[in-house]
Amino acid sequence: MTVSEVLIQGPDPEINPEPSPGGEVAGRSPMRIALDRLLSDKVAMLCAGIVLLFILIGIFAPLLCKLFGVEVRAGDPVTDTDSFNYPVIGPPNYGFTWEAPLGLEPNSGNDLLAEWFYGARTSLMVATIATVVSTVAGVVLGLIAGYSRGWGDRVVTFVTDLFLTLPFLLVAIAVSPMLVERWRENPAMLDNASLIALIVILSIFGWMGLARLIRGEVISLREREFIEAAHVLGMPTHRILFKELLPNLVAPIVVSFSLSLPATIAAEATLAYLGVGVTGRPSWGQTILRAQNWFDEYPLFLYAPIVGIVVLVFALNLLGDAIRDAFDPKSFR
Repeated sequence: MTVSEVLIQGPDPEINPEPSPGGEVAGRSPMRIALDRLLSDKVAMLCAGIVLLFILIGIFAPLLCKLFGVEVRAGDPVTDTDSFNYPVIGPPNYGFTWEAPLGLEPNSGNDLLAEWFYGARTSLMVATIATVVSTVAGVVLGLIAGYSRGWGDRVVTFVTDLFLTLPFLLVAIAVSPMLVERWRENPAMLDNASLIALIVILSIFGWMGLARLIRGEVISLREREFIEAAHVLGMPTHRILFKELLPNLVAPIVVSFSLSLPATIAAEATLAYLGVGVTGRPSWGQTILRAQNWFDEYPLFLYAPIVGIVVLVFALNLLGDAIRDAFDPKSFR
């Protein structure tokens, strides 16, 4: 355990040295203690298993579709729907069939299980990329703002406060179509443009909270003895930021990431429902948008994506809470 870790964490009853079988004294680092707490939390491990299951579904969506014998966006309205636009097999008018375990989508005849698999992939991909980008931006800007005592801190703080005042939904609805419009004349790029626009919107509005948190932590750390020693040794600023300060900020960064990911997944589904999401590829939010008009006759059409979002976000929230408690030295569970 380093001197900086002792200074930051303070005394912790769980860091007491324990004699090893050979009589030697063995200690545990704060990271090791946090991992041990997390592994001993049964609820956290259950949620981690659920999250891992969704990740595997997203990664292996094409293989799962082949396994169940379904295809994405392969429906034919002429052969797969009747004269009233209802599916000719499966619910709501027919019983369960392995040809379409979740049924077919009215009007288009697309298989809902394939849409669900690929919707999970879209939500996880968009949310993960956006959360990683916003986390990196928040950490870098927070380090700069907290370590610089002059105009750097004022500029970053002003930009952070400015973005916090902007209404997220209003800006997303207004800006995303403008970004997509640049590629509207190139249909081959339109799908990627909508995906990039969504990731950009989510990233832009996801870094401010972490930046303020990191700034506060850095302000309290920059006066510590190990930072003063680094100054005396003549270390360059970038080394102090990323070699001395950043390792002591792992806990708040990990906690922030684990709590931001489910919020980003819910935001992606919300924007897709409002028509600002991705186009040309399955999305849980777009499925909900199309299913709302069929709820009375075909509730499974709406329930499938909602259950997916609720289970994934709920598991991620519980896992994030467990990670936060595990990294909190004052929390004993």
